[in-house]
Amino acid sequence: MHDPTRSKTAKIVSVTNQKGGVGKTTTTINLGAALAELGKKILIVDLDPQGNASTGLGVDPEDREFTTFDLLLEDADLTDVISKTEIDGLSIIAANIDLSSADIELYSNEKRIFLLHDALRQPAMDQFAFDYILIDCPPSLTLLTVNALVASHSVLIPLQSEFFALEGLSQLMLTIREVRESANPNLRIEGVVLTMFDARNNLSQQVEKDARDNLDELVYKVIIPRNVRVSEAPSYAMPVLAYDTGSKGALAYRDMALEFLKNNHDTQATSTA
Repeated sequence: MHDPTRSKTAKIVSVTNQKGGVGKTTTTINLGAALAELGKKILIVDLDPQGNASTGLGVDPEDREFTTFDLLLEDADLTDVISKTEIDGLSIIAANIDLSSADIELYSNEKRIFLLHDALRQPAMDQFAFDYILIDCPPSLTLLTVNALVASHSVLIPLQSEFFALEGLSQLMLTIREVRESANPNLRIEGVVLTMFDARNNLSQQVEKDARDNLDELVYKVIIPRNVRVSEAPSYAMPVLAYDTGSKGALAYRDMALEFLKNNHDTQATSTA
């Protein structure tokens, strides 16, 4: 039941694609950083046992004392699991390899698909006043991914500009439909964003045409180009917006953040750049 005394709650968006290497984590990190740059308070939830979003935002493995595993299965306090990053306005709940065993433990929990939903909606979350929560999902359709979909208001799908890209979406779309029919009827598709796009490549252009023909307005107008700076940034533990602020990749993610806010009818962006 809605509590009118509570402050406006954050919009929760899962960034997911069951195929690895499509720019899922890169998109999560850089969209989060771009939204924070526009004055939004952002939380990234690293739900991938590889912990790449955590590493890419400068959280050292030895500093991950409390993680998403503790949030889901140990009832950890939010003030312990939420950490600020070097980017103003951008926080993270880090992940590590402990999450790889979460699926086994989740199966024995009667609330197994609602744990993240409940954790991100507890009243204690209000003190952080996040505008958006971005969940970096694992590259597979596990119970962790289902937790993310049940917890989310919408799903953002990075789509690599390569052969068979659209065919790989079918299982994800089926899972989204199943979640809608059972645990989260209001789940919607936030959009599909084309990543690693090479305008000189006929295949990239064909994938874009196919995506727009099949998915129409779900496909973001902004396209994320294949850009060496975007690839290099994670090894320096920072978003490309901080690593090379004037690069084509950084500019594309800034444009994507503006399109994201426009799609969400959010016009209260205040640039802090």
